[in-house]
Amino acid sequence: MGLLGLASKSAVKKVLERLAGAGMIERTAQGDWAPSERFFERTLAHQPIPAGIPVGLEGDAYEKLTLDRYLIPKPTETVLIRVKGDSMIEAGIHDGDLAVVERCPEAHQGDIVAAVVDDQLTLKTLARDKNGYHLVPANSSYPVIRPQGKLEIFGVLVGLVRRYP
Repeated sequence: MGLLGLASKSAVKKVLERLAGAGMIERTAQGDWAPSERFFERTLAHQPIPAGIPVGLEGDAYEKLTLDRYLIPKPTETVLIRVKGDSMIEAGIHDGDLAVVERCPEAHQGDIVAAVVDDQLTLKTLARDKNGYHLVPANSSYPVIRPQGKLEIFGVLVGLVRRYP
């Protein structure tokens, strides 16, 4: 009541019911009110924006998109990990980015993986040659990492989030 500046519980109830009717909030399993997926929807233009030669606009066509659903297909198996360093800069992964990593013990050659190599976590491209699996940076200033002991796949990169100032 205080947050909305309303003097009665019935007025708050009406506001909550209207928000629920619009699909903006929903009841949790515990009966509490919580924002629904629709609450977090953002507008996505149908026409892509060229990063080369400009093109004319095609009107106001758009759809709704929820970033969580777009970036995280398996929420219970996904973790966000902040990137530190520049060893993957040539793959477009910068210091401070959030790596969206889907937890899985297996990956394919060419996948960018979060891996535990010799008890240390790193983000690199998984590769294999006659000597076995190894991790390849996307920056020629860094060496290929060949495990001295154990190489374990923590997960596979499925998305990346970057904020601009």
